[in-house]
Parts: sequence; C-alpha cells; structure tokens
Amino acid sequence: MIQPLFVFSDWAFFLLRVVLGIIFIYHGFPKLKNLRATVDSFAGMGFRPGIFWALLVGIVEFIGGIFLIFGFLTQLVAIPFIIEFIVIIIKVKKLRNFSSFEFDLLILISFFVLLTVGGGKFAVDQLFGLFLY
Repeated sequence: MIQPLFVFSDWAFFLLRVVLGIIFIYHGFPKLKNLRATVDSFAGMGFRPGIFWALLVGIVEFIGGIFLIFGFLTQLVAIPFIIEFIVIIIKVKKLRNFSSFEFDLLILISFFVLLTVGGGKFAVDQLFGLFLY
C-alpha cells in the first residue's frame, strides 16, 4: 500500500460520483426528452409496458445523476443503478461475450462501491448526516 495516497481517497469518491453523475445525466435526459423513441426502444427490447420502463429508467438516470454529483442519498441512489445494470448485463447484453458488457460491469461495480462505502467526505450526505453506515 502507498499510504501517502490515502489522503486523496475522499477526492476519489468525489470524482467517481461526479463522473457517474455526468454520464447518467447525459444518458437520462435524452430518454426523457424523446420519450416516444425511448418507449419504442424499451418495448422493442421486451420491456413492457414500454412507457413505464422508459420513464423509470429516464428518471432514475437523470435525477439519480444529479443526486450523485451532489452526493445526496448516494447509497440509496446506487441501488436502482445496480438493478439497472444487472438487467442490462443479463437481459440486454445477454452475457454474449465479455467485450459486449465490460463497461457495464465496470459501472455496476462502481455503484457497488458507492453502495458499500457511501459518497465520501465531499458529499451532501456527510453535511447533513444522511450517510447510511
């Protein structure tokens, strides 16, 4: 272990949250903005009713992304993302080959980290004592 680097661990959680938040705002907003196309896409993948799943995923990604950036309810926000990415890996990507779901797996594990350790020192959760551990 390189102990002098431990002083940056709070920044690591901050960066993880912010980058994941930006990614999901970027992916969630278009789902909500063009809901008709999202509904058709979800229905085409077998998620019925498409409107329910399109709204649910769009809201989770967009609002969850905002919450992640601020570190608000980080551990609770991680749960629907974990479920989403388990479904993506198993049902959408169908475990075909590793290269088809390797980034999804990385995102899934990132959310497991946030679920188990929280959002870190620079999170609203810490400010208001909302951390769950």
